[in-house]
Amino acid sequence: MTDTSNLLAEQRRALILDEVRRRGGVRVNELTRQLNVSDMTIRRDLDALARAGAVEKVHGGAVSVEAARTHEPGFEAKSALEPSAKEEIARAAADLVVPGSAIALSGGTTTYTLARHLTGVAELTVVTNSVRVADVFAEAQRRQPEVPAPTVVLTGGVRTPSDALVGPVADRAIRSLHFDLLFLGTHGLSPEAGLSTPNLAEAETNRAFIASARRTVLVADHTKWGTVGLSSFADLTDIDTWVTDAGLPDDAADTARAHVRELILAGR
Repeated sequence: MTDTSNLLAEQRRALILDEVRRRGGVRVNELTRQLNVSDMTIRRDLDALARAGAVEKVHGGAVSVEAARTHEPGFEAKSALEPSAKEEIARAAADLVVPGSAIALSGGTTTYTLARHLTGVAELTVVTNSVRVADVFAEAQRRQPEVPAPTVVLTGGVRTPSDALVGPVADRAIRSLHFDLLFLGTHGLSPEAGLSTPNLAEAETNRAFIASARRTVLVADHTKWGTVGLSSFADLTDIDTWVTDAGLPDDAADTARAHVRELILAGR
């Protein structure tokens, strides 16, 4: 790629797109060095290419649209995305939990944030396939051993890059249980594809969660809207409540309300 700061935006974006197509993905820090422009300029370029549907933004850069369907970031990478929105969503979702109930939390950074708000709920039973979520409750018990701890059931399974346990072992365990409330994360959601993930095994595990829950609550920030992963695991109509943040555009909120039973915009 040409190393120059004198390119027009259209020329620069064309070079970026060529690089994405050639390599399958690019990183912001690499592009700033190669094109001799600021991080902010590159991020604006990637935003423009993403709006045009030419690339899919991921943490630290962008990948081709085809690669995005199978790209699964690690837990730490996803934790750095939209932290304020996840905190607002977690606070609103925690208000839905009744003491003494049995709940399930799927893997994900938003459900992990939610778990931190649930450590003080009395007589709670928590089923999760997330190693990180289980660690939240274990650490809370270590810090305050005098406080009655929730009963936590961690499924077995094969560990994903986002520290979720998936596969036949997890699926069998989940299908044998029944939850009052399921808090579910997702890689992406759209009216056409519903809820989706890049991980085929995780999709099946999420289906098992939904089948075992009396009520399903999706916890997903506004950036997930319009993203489509490799495998769909639920329709929007399968969701009882979607808790998201106030960054969701009005037209997306109107579309969501036509499909999900309840939409909660945390922080609005």
